Amino acid sequence: MDKEIEGIVEIGAKPVIARRAKATGLLNLSAQSAQAIQNKAVKKGDVLEASTIAAIQAVKETPRIVPHCHPVPLEGCTVNWSWEGSSLRCTVSVSAHYKTGIEMEALTGVTAGLLCALDMVKSLEKDDQGQYPNTSISDIVVVEKFKGQ
Repeated sequence: MDKEIEGIVEIGAKPVIARRAKATGLLNLSAQSAQAIQNKAVKKGDVLEASTIAAIQAVKETPRIVPHCHPVPLEGCTVNWSWEGSSLRCTVSVSAHYKTGIEMEALTGVTAGLLCALDMVKSLEKDDQGQYPNTSISDIVVVEKFKGQ
């Protein structure tokens, strides 16, 4: 049986317009890890600085990570961090003028930022059996998508 699978959606006829997307997510941590991050006392270094770089790199590499995404000429990317108790929130905003949406770039950035932060504090998060019973990444969502005219 022959079956044609579309590898990349054809966007050649679509107009170039302003695009923005914002995504967010949470890294749920112990109070000990939250305090270590806030006090810059994590052995691997400054968690927010390293995780910001990871988020930006992931935004730029989204088409290599998510096979059906088009390479988008990004024009802007911001990464914001905030605390909600001992949970660390990462919010990534991206912008471009292009033919297709950029929410996958924002989602990929959030995910990579949170993964980097977790990697840097995982030794603090492990229990006596080497497990992570109270650590999780959650609530990764697109909070805004803008498609200009």
